[in-house]
Amino acid sequence: VQLQASGGGSAQPGGSLQLSCAASGSRFGSGVEFIRMGWYRQAPREEREMVAASNKGGSTEYGNSLKDRFTIFSDFAKNTVLLQMNSLRREDTAVYYCFARYKTIRDFEFTDWGQGTLVTVSS
Repeated sequence: VQLQASGGGSAQPGGSLQLSCAASGSRFGSGVEFIRMGWYRQAPREEREMVAASNKGGSTEYGNSLKDRFTIFSDFAKNTVLLQMNSLRREDTAVYYCFARYKTIRDFEFTDWGQGTLVTVSS
């Protein structure tokens, strides 16, 4: 699956940014179903952590203490996901990775990752 992310960049503390990601294609052809999409992030010298995820059934999940500031929107008909980030803090600075989990017609599941987009929060 190819994941095309856009958005990100720089913002001041307290500001907002938006990330979007679109999934397309598959090594298995058109017979895949996307079931979960979202974002992880990795700050320098830190482990990768989940930011937010959206499941096809409608449920969403957020990383620790992010739900109050970040909101994930998804459209599984278009296989797109959007992350609205408000009240940004310096500690939100990281490379953000879009991911998409999908299953094949034989119910095998795979997760693919985008190449990452840098978010920098500084004054």
